[in-house]
Amino acid sequence: NASGAADPWAEVDELDLEFAVNDLDVVTRRLERLRTSGRHGSPAERDQNAREEVILDRLEAHLSTGEPLRSYPLSADEERLIRGFRFLSQKPRLVILAIDEDRLPQAPALEAEARAAHAGPATEVAVLASRIEAEIAALSADDARLFLDDLGIAQASRGRVIGLTYALLGRFSFFTAGEDECRAWTLGAGATALDAAGAIHSDLARGFIRAEVIGWQDMLDCGSTAEARRRGLLRSEGKTYAVRDGDVIEVLFNVSR
Repeated sequence: NASGAADPWAEVDELDLEFAVNDLDVVTRRLERLRTSGRHGSPAERDQNAREEVILDRLEAHLSTGEPLRSYPLSADEERLIRGFRFLSQKPRLVILAIDEDRLPQAPALEAEARAAHAGPATEVAVLASRIEAEIAALSADDARLFLDDLGIAQASRGRVIGLTYALLGRFSFFTAGEDECRAWTLGAGATALDAAGAIHSDLARGFIRAEVIGWQDMLDCGSTAEARRRGLLRSEGKTYAVRDGDVIEVLFNVSR
């Protein structure tokens, strides 16, 4: 509860410490194995074990201070090397502060205050009034907008939580639309138009020619691909185009490839 009577961050920090202790146990046990059986095997295996031991030694020292692994900088190669451990304290942290509905107008200020006081790598904060969110979820889109306007809120917290979760995980969505359905697809940051085509179907990636792209808001304003093309808002992009969150994409491909 963010009413001021309790310190929600004390509970968050306590949980983080438990995760760090758990990860420290995993690292310590793995190091014990590497220092015995890890000295055996093929030259390639011994080299791999030696590299792993170096990074785990550093992580052990960091975890021994009680700090989570998300605050320890790692190179891309080091990330790949320890990915299989799935360390708990390395995962992004999204803290949801539950408040009473009468404090909802203060939500932006509460979030900003908490974010400034407890800033850290891969950490975000959102404030949520659960009863209000339940009421908003039961309304139509138009009624929900009116309700939010009455409360002086730009966006329901549920949508913000989803957006923050995607951002912390380095994920985003693009859309495909046709006569039968409109669908969202999830990609990782830095994904290209070719990656997007492959997410839909491997045949699209294999025969990729180009992608026709428009932002979702422009698509809604136009009402159709034909109108978007008439207004000059539909762009042709190649394989290396970096897809952006909310892009609407039509993939043109050669079926014979």
